[in-house]
Amino acid sequence: MIRSKTSLAMRCKVLIYVVLLTLIKHVSPSGIQASPNSNATLPCNVTIPPYLDKIDKSLIKAGWTKNGSDIASFTQAVTQIKEGFSWDTGDFVNGDFSLTILRASLELQGMYECTISYNSTMLHFSNTTFSILAFPTLSVPQQWVVLETESQLKCSADSFYPPPVSFSWIRDGQVIQPSYNVEGELTPDGYYMAIGNLTFFPSREDQNVTFGCHVSHGGSYQELDFQLNITYLPSVKLSAVPSKSDNIPLTLYCDVESFYPEEVSVSWLQNGTVLPEPPTTDQNPDGTLRTRRYYTLSAEQREQGGKMECAVNQPGVVHPVSGSAFLEILDPRDEAPVLTKSAKASVAMMSISIVLVFLLCFGFSWRRRDEKQKSLTVSGIILPPRVTVGQKGRVTVSIEGRRVDRVQAAWFLNDTPISDTSVTVSEKGRLLPSRDEMGYYKLHTQGPLHSSGNGIQQLISSLTFIPQISIHKGAVFKCQVSYMGKDKIVAERVSEKFTILSAPEVSEIQLAETQNDSDVISMTVRASHFHPDVITFRWFCEGSELSPVASQASSSPRPNSEGFFSASSQCKLPRSELERGGTKVWVSVHHIALKQPVTRETRGFMKSPCVSEIIRSTSTPDQPFMLGCEITDFYPPNISVTWLRLRQGERDDREDEVIEGGEMWGPMQTHPRLYRATASLKRRATNEGKEERGGGITCRVEHCSLTEPIERHWRNVDIVAPSIPPSISVCWSSEGVGVFSLLLKGGHPKVKLVWAAGGATLSPLVSNETEEIGDDGQREMKSLCALERSTSLPSPTNKQLERRKNGHAIKTKNAVTDPDAEGIEYIDEKVDGENNNIDRDEETKSDLDEDSDKETDEDQGALQINRVNLRNGPRENESARLRVCVEITHPALKLPVYRTWTEPIEENSSSA
Repeated sequence: MIRSKTSLAMRCKVLIYVVLLTLIKHVSPSGIQASPNSNATLPCNVTIPPYLDKIDKSLIKAGWTKNGSDIASFTQAVTQIKEGFSWDTGDFVNGDFSLTILRASLELQGMYECTISYNSTMLHFSNTTFSILAFPTLSVPQQWVVLETESQLKCSADSFYPPPVSFSWIRDGQVIQPSYNVEGELTPDGYYMAIGNLTFFPSREDQNVTFGCHVSHGGSYQELDFQLNITYLPSVKLSAVPSKSDNIPLTLYCDVESFYPEEVSVSWLQNGTVLPEPPTTDQNPDGTLRTRRYYTLSAEQREQGGKMECAVNQPGVVHPVSGSAFLEILDPRDEAPVLTKSAKASVAMMSISIVLVFLLCFGFSWRRRDEKQKSLTVSGIILPPRVTVGQKGRVTVSIEGRRVDRVQAAWFLNDTPISDTSVTVSEKGRLLPSRDEMGYYKLHTQGPLHSSGNGIQQLISSLTFIPQISIHKGAVFKCQVSYMGKDKIVAERVSEKFTILSAPEVSEIQLAETQNDSDVISMTVRASHFHPDVITFRWFCEGSELSPVASQASSSPRPNSEGFFSASSQCKLPRSELERGGTKVWVSVHHIALKQPVTRETRGFMKSPCVSEIIRSTSTPDQPFMLGCEITDFYPPNISVTWLRLRQGERDDREDEVIEGGEMWGPMQTHPRLYRATASLKRRATNEGKEERGGGITCRVEHCSLTEPIERHWRNVDIVAPSIPPSISVCWSSEGVGVFSLLLKGGHPKVKLVWAAGGATLSPLVSNETEEIGDDGQREMKSLCALERSTSLPSPTNKQLERRKNGHAIKTKNAVTDPDAEGIEYIDEKVDGENNNIDRDEETKSDLDEDSDKETDEDQGALQINRVNLRNGPRENESARLRVCVEITHPALKLPVYRTWTEPIEENSSSA
């Protein structure tokens, strides 16, 4: 009795060892990446079979090593782990031996190995490569660039690992420099830094345009946008203030025109020596600045003479712009003319006469001016029909009179004068900072136009503006008409107050549960950025407008800091209505700025499912297999799955019949309104598998959120290796032509063959393949290749050319069966004494090629003869040995299989 119990225990122990040996798993190396100072988990999992009810933790031995050094170990006696690492020994009984790296750094990179054994038997061994992935930090230094001058921008990418990084440059959303890689430089902390450069010539169109430096690294994509600071070079002119005496100081001034920005310094030099200096700038209508700088020379400096220069320095400019002139030209020292007493009296009389004539002319012009003022007719200010935020509007005044060419019109917003800002303020944003917040204005003057035949002319003055609520709300336009050069206002017109319109931006309908009642769903829609504040929301359900009881009143519109209003509206429905799948709810938003109402709709809590591809479980060829399809992230949970069989050889959209026996696991709730399910189908690998081979199976998923079902297709195509013979068969004819053949049996899909022949090197050959069913019912493929050996470059003989034109060729089946049989003729058959015509006409060769093509098209069973020219060996009388090789490739073969035939030594020497 004791012996039987001992024998039974030994058998159980041996059985356990056999089971554990089947669980030993060598895992291929994998890679884990982590950012610096973060935690990373290196996986090491062992699958515990269900028939081992309980694992004895004392029999487990686990260990982690890095590059051959121990990191952590666990045995019954002691547990050790280095600082900076951790693992949970409580998960060992569940097969989880993962190791956690704390605060990852560059020093912790390397190959980690996990070894697991149970009761002295190894269960698991895996390699994991751990590396650091640090994304770069971008920066672009601000700098000034000179207009239409070669400039360079720099973009720095710091603290990244590993190299390289890729730089590209963007201008206003368009790529101006494609992506290029930069390896970077190693920094003392172990990370890398790189700099991307962009060389270009700035233009006026680049002002206020957004440029971008885009950097990609390790699958991440970062960008840094910025705008340029452009320097406009000035024109410089040097002049002198006239002086009456040579002994008094001389004042020079320097005109600096059309420059930007305002920060500019002017220095004075005399004969290359810098003189002490003064300032002040004025703004031009186009937004640039001008300044005139004076410099007074002392009597000694004026006497010194020489070359004077006015040099202008600007930010980002390497060589200052300067104007120069010689002091002798600026300050000519001619003797002052001396007038006699009679000459002085004549000048005095002439001056008095001129003054009298001027006074008479002034009197007449004053009288005519009064008459012209009375004849002007000024219309009222015409406003645009709709004034919309962001869209141009125009106000117009018409002026009629006899001399409207001398009339000017000045525009005001309330009492603030309006100037033309279309140059300094763009439609999208200001080019240069404006001193007042007037916005965009452009003045237009059309005329004078001849309106009638009595000399009356018409002048039209208009003002184009872009409305802004903060500027134009409640404002009026004024137009004052006057004559040029006169301060008196002839006429003034004031417009009516106008309403500024801004269309609302309407959000999608947001659904949420009511706090006090989970069976009631509230639907909210929001409208923002509209003006004026009057807005209407109308809710509809299935074509009928919802009653006021079901919808809450709209929230009171509230203005923001810019003057725009926002409002929201809410409607409630029972949850059951929204979860039916067919309920449609929409809201219509009405506003004076909208030509058509804005509509938003929802069909309730519905989400379309995500369907995976069909997966087949692994099994032996004679065992049943399982097909599975994962269906995730759908709502509501009602879902339908149908399995269909496809006819053999037809496309996937031609189903044959519904397959019964499909099963579904679930639906199971994964989130408050998300479900998942698994559809499976069990198939036998014998009869049904053969019927479905070449055809396939379709999994069709239907859900209320889908307008059309989702289908996934699977085809039962097995990969079977062919039967390959050990050697190549060869038959030689009496004419010296060899027919090489290879017979392959079975295999799926079709085998690919490549024939080659030669001596030291091989050249590809043309072969012929045929397929048929053998006596054992398996598919057989026969490959034939005809070859003629040659050691020179012979030309075709007359008899050979004649036989080519007559279409003589080897018949494939006959050549393999018996190369010497009657009725078999060969292309390029040799004839003694006809190999000395080497120089042939090119036209004859071309005709032969065309005949050969026609022959191939007409007879698909013909076997083409290949020619291989072999060079002599290193010895004078030694010929190279012929080698014929065929390469066999198939998906079931990990590497190609080769079969080679080599010419025997005796045959080679005899042929030589």
